[in-house]
Amino acid sequence: MSIDIVSFTPGLSLAGGVVIGVAAAVLVLFNGRIAGISGILGSMLGSPQTDAGWRLAFLAGLVGAPVLAVLLGHPIAPDIQAGWSEMLVAGFLVGIGTRYASGCTSGHGVCGISRGSVRSVVATATFMASGILTVFVHRHLLGG
Repeated sequence: MSIDIVSFTPGLSLAGGVVIGVAAAVLVLFNGRIAGISGILGSMLGSPQTDAGWRLAFLAGLVGAPVLAVLLGHPIAPDIQAGWSEMLVAGFLVGIGTRYASGCTSGHGVCGISRGSVRSVVATATFMASGILTVFVHRHLLGG
């Protein structure tokens, strides 16, 4: 395994992790809510909420941050090597998985583990194992 030293940005990665952690802590401390994206988005798609304001602001920040980065001259160019059909199927499967797991990676991995939730530790371990297995099968068994 080799690291692409040009793209390796431990400082920016650490800063991003700190920002995510602080945002999750602020949301739970001041709102008593967990920063789980699937729960925030899922509740917005359901019946009307009395607390829709903070949820809309949170989702607007998720969409607005990359837009702001582009406007500031730091375009984001992900290298996604999948077609639209693969992306749609993957998104659908992730959506199903978040329903079965009662949350997503952000809710379980960032917020649940920090609260000491055993369910979140198991869910995050399952997410990670599934991802590792998928990459192994795709790259080493299927030759992708």
